[in-house]
Amino acid sequence: MIITWLGHSCFALESGGYRVVIDPYQGVEGLPDTSTEANAVYCSHQHGDHAYTQGVRITEKAPSPFSVREVATCHDDQGGSLRGANTVRCFTAEGLTVAHLGDLGHRLTAAQVEAIGPCDALLLPVGGYYTIDAPTAKAVAEQLRPRVIIPMHYRFGTHGLPVIGTVEDFTSLYPPQQVHVYDTSTFSLTADTAPQVAVLAYRK
Repeated sequence: MIITWLGHSCFALESGGYRVVIDPYQGVEGLPDTSTEANAVYCSHQHGDHAYTQGVRITEKAPSPFSVREVATCHDDQGGSLRGANTVRCFTAEGLTVAHLGDLGHRLTAAQVEAIGPCDALLLPVGGYYTIDAPTAKAVAEQLRPRVIIPMHYRFGTHGLPVIGTVEDFTSLYPPQQVHVYDTSTFSLTADTAPQVAVLAYRK
């Protein structure tokens, strides 16, 4: 399965020529609005920086190799009273599962951990303020125990929301040998991919 980071919390997942886009964005500082194509698009919630579906051109319909599982969570640690609901989605194809946590705002309950289940790769918000912060993100990763963690929803240079943290706030919590910084926005996930924190590069 090919995972491509399109910036902010937006990813494309590809398997067998089928392409899914998750959380397309609009109005994120330093980042052009999402402009891409896919067979299907999913949004974790309806804020503009996660639900800009107008930026995704839907291509010809085709049978999807992905099964999709949804788990209800909250955008804050106050039961959703501050920022509303958030949907975690787990995409499974090729015997591999990728979990996209959207704008998760809290540690997971035991029931939510069970509902999400085992995942090979975890797309994890780490920037804080609107989502879980770096230490809480690490705690969530420890709850789910994926082989690969790909951080998202953080600030880098002039890119990203100015009030959120950097990816280094998160990666500094791990041994350096566990963190792999890539010069590409794409990541090939296989059954043999080594455990790691994978920091992908943003590419327009």
